[in-house]
Amino acid sequence: MRRAYSSRRLGSAWLLMWVCFTAAALKADEPTREQARPHGVRVPVPNEAIRVDDGDTIVIAWSQTQVETVRMLGIDAPETQHVEHDVPFDQPFGPEARAFVQGVLAVAERVELVRAAMLDTYGRTLGYVFVNGTNVSVLMLSAKLAVETVSVFGDNGLPEPAAACVAAAAAAGPVPFESPYLYRKRMREVAERMRADGLLPPKKQPATGRTGAGPQAENNRPRPFVPAARSTPPAP
Repeated sequence: MRRAYSSRRLGSAWLLMWVCFTAAALKADEPTREQARPHGVRVPVPNEAIRVDDGDTIVIAWSQTQVETVRMLGIDAPETQHVEHDVPFDQPFGPEARAFVQGVLAVAERVELVRAAMLDTYGRTLGYVFVNGTNVSVLMLSAKLAVETVSVFGDNGLPEPAAACVAAAAAAGPVPFESPYLYRKRMREVAERMRADGLLPPKKQPATGRTGAGPQAENNRPRPFVPAARSTPPAP
């Protein structure tokens, strides 16, 4: 009886060691997601280099060859139609959220970006955008055009703007749309059925040989954007 008990303990120990070794190996194989550009400090962004993709994502064309997609931290805005991302229809308040950011940037005298130290899983920059010194994520939350995400994902090493987002969301109260996360999940099922019925084109296969490039990483590559002719400094 004692020998059987010892065997079970030994087997459990080996199983635990195998799990830990496997987890460590998988962790070692993960692609590096550190931010190569300056982070933790505000860097100026030329207004004319910015394109608004939706209520929480902008694309910055530092030059014709340097394009940076920025996922704004602290918020999740209602979705706009992106068939390539399995969102075949606008979410209610999605176009309004995008138009709000476009309007804020249109009157901006000064735009700044503070990057987090890490990229997201799609290789996008995570950061806060400031217009005339004001956090755009806070403006979105105050306008009830986004939900707060700091409570779920943490402050990403930027505690002050993150705390401002939490406070703005608490002051604003409930939003008039469903969780964008739940909407995206539902739209994936809708898009899958529409493709099966021939109502949407087949999804493009991801390119091979790209480190960490799954279907979503491929779909989230920034679309080409060329700003007005000007002398463009290197991307800060």
